[in-house]
Amino acid sequence: MPTLADVAKRANVSKMTVSRVINHPEQVTDELKELVFTAMAELDYRPNIAAKALVSNRSQIIKLFILEEIDTTEPYYMNLLMGIAKRIGKEHYSLQLVTNDAFDVGSCDGYIITGVRERDFDWINRLEKPVVLFGENRMGYDYVDSDNQYGTAKATQYALEVGYQTVVYIGIDEAEPFELSREAGYLKVMEEAGLIPRMLRFDNHSTTPEKYITEHWDEFTDKTCFVCSSDRLALGIVRGITQVGGQLPEQFGVIGFDGVFLDQISSPKLTTVKQDIIRMGEVCGEMLLKKISEKGASQGYRHFFPELIIRETTRKR
Repeated sequence: MPTLADVAKRANVSKMTVSRVINHPEQVTDELKELVFTAMAELDYRPNIAAKALVSNRSQIIKLFILEEIDTTEPYYMNLLMGIAKRIGKEHYSLQLVTNDAFDVGSCDGYIITGVRERDFDWINRLEKPVVLFGENRMGYDYVDSDNQYGTAKATQYALEVGYQTVVYIGIDEAEPFELSREAGYLKVMEEAGLIPRMLRFDNHSTTPEKYITEHWDEFTDKTCFVCSSDRLALGIVRGITQVGGQLPEQFGVIGFDGVFLDQISSPKLTTVKQDIIRMGEVCGEMLLKKISEKGASQGYRHFFPELIIRETTRKR
């Protein structure tokens, strides 16, 4: 097994320099890091993570809390996990997943928390390690999220541009920041266009909006587009329209929000506002690592502009 001394010899530096590159890379130049990392790769040297944790007085563990029910048929959270793990792995950190029905056992150096609702802040406020949220909040916590208002505004604007005369917003029945921001994007465009908004809210499942469409079909006229707060809701709307004989996309349009998986397997293929979940996961990890190294200093927030992906459930320009 190659040793730290072997790496130092190959890189032509001291053992102390190798140790500093491994344990405190922010304290050395990029040139030194490149020399040492190249030597480590050539020798297939892997640092003793336990020893590193002991030296730095850290656990080298980051915990990801998922505070909502996980749908194992949809890889939304797998993409998030991949993004976080990819980034923190570069700093020799391990990721520990904790779900909402598990206990927080053992030490860690920081937390990434997603699926947060207002009721959760009581216990989050008591956490003693740095915290970054995946999902916008109005409680002052550092977070990473899509620009939710931008996403639905872009979807609503597109629906009007391609000739739909009525745009109905299908929201998630939760008064949480991400949902309020998505609603705000829709309302802003409708106000600017001088149109009367219509908003319906459901639990984030496909069956309820599907049933609503079939039972209230006579309330919707031709050239109506449904801008939805999730792909799940959008799939329910698509199924409802198809069930009653409505024609997509000429008569009716549907736009989802997420673009992680369901949009790709739907039939017809779903137009959606696509979030870059993997990249946002990477930035969650990056932000938390920086916060840990800066002893809990605030990192603010990062918004990512989602992309409108045009497929088969809307007209094309």
